[in-house]
Amino acid sequence: MTRPRLETMSATTRALHDAVNANAPFLHPERRTIQRDLVDSTNVVSWQEAKARFIALGDGAWSELPHLYARYGTPGTADLIAELRRLEHATCGFVTDCGMQAVALVADVLLTHGAHAVVMRQVYNKTRSFFEASAKRVGGSIALVDDGDLDALAAALRPETRFVFAETYTNPLTRAQDIPALVELTHRIRGARLVLDTTIVSPWGLRTRPLDQGVDVVVTSMTKSVGGQDTALGGYIATNDAELGNQVMDLIAMRGGILDDERARRVTQNLALAEKNHARRCETATKVAAYLAAHPRIERAFHPSLADHPDAAVIARDYTRPGSLLAFRVRDVDEAGHGVLADRLVSTGVPRYALSFDGLVTKVNHHKTVSEYFTPPDVVKRLGIDRLIRLGIGLEDADDLIACLDWTLQPTASS
Repeated sequence: MTRPRLETMSATTRALHDAVNANAPFLHPERRTIQRDLVDSTNVVSWQEAKARFIALGDGAWSELPHLYARYGTPGTADLIAELRRLEHATCGFVTDCGMQAVALVADVLLTHGAHAVVMRQVYNKTRSFFEASAKRVGGSIALVDDGDLDALAAALRPETRFVFAETYTNPLTRAQDIPALVELTHRIRGARLVLDTTIVSPWGLRTRPLDQGVDVVVTSMTKSVGGQDTALGGYIATNDAELGNQVMDLIAMRGGILDDERARRVTQNLALAEKNHARRCETATKVAAYLAAHPRIERAFHPSLADHPDAAVIARDYTRPGSLLAFRVRDVDEAGHGVLADRLVSTGVPRYALSFDGLVTKVNHHKTVSEYFTPPDVVKRLGIDRLIRLGIGLEDADDLIACLDWTLQPTASS
């Protein structure tokens, strides 16, 4: 009839719980845990009521509630979401285990039975493939439109269009989106949302934040500029649409996909440095792009800083950073030869043959080999992404990268 007391229990039990108590509310004596001590049911009831208020009032998403269960969020994800909401001027934010998870969550909410979506042609090929597979599964449809072709976008819109999806800048041709024009066209359709992937431009690359311009949803691969060190795979979603946001959070709660606590903490701690490093990469990329554009062996260089960029007027008006990603095509060299040149460039030991971008070191790869290996050559050529070497600029000095490129492009250089 007497409540048991810890001090009367075995040494094993006492040692464990004394240590855990010292690290409360976590359930490990030394570190934060994915679950926490909720103390009693009254705290759970308060949490559930707070969730209900978010859903009923529509003034945010329940992703920002305190740590209850790790699939819903942790202290680390809560801190990161707060920073990302501030960065994106968003009322709702969600952190995911990768960028594609962020894209998939938004698509799964919006691409309902019979729905239609318009997707810009230069989006990431995995994104496009996911949209097409999802549409087929739910009896929906996808229309592809060339980036920059606003007339084609207007013609592709239908009453059943639920979203328009675009990337800025695109990979590898670095097209820039005219965001105000996309907003105006998308919102001609009642209920349609504009979803913008800002992975390459970064949160720091536009004069006005996308959500402040009328974009409905921002998705980003946090692996790139926001992470910035190749140590944390992740993604995020930002929106001011609380109804959509709470639907996204419900999906996360049911199936998982949230960023883990440790990676979230790492990204949050690194945000100020990530912003600084992204600015440096953009500056270096501008110098490297100028060198390539002037080189007699280069048929075409692709970077938003270049004067011949097809979206130069939009970039000058709306963008503040050109991004760290660039691509180039060498004159009179076939597809296989571009693969050889990419290998030659990495033999200098400075650019590394690797995927992704916005890490510490400069990355190089042959686009056909890495991204379009199974795409028929005639399709790659028709899309204008044939014979390309792609560079993701790192933190090296521009002159050193240019020296590596200069040697690579010399037809008679020694090894």
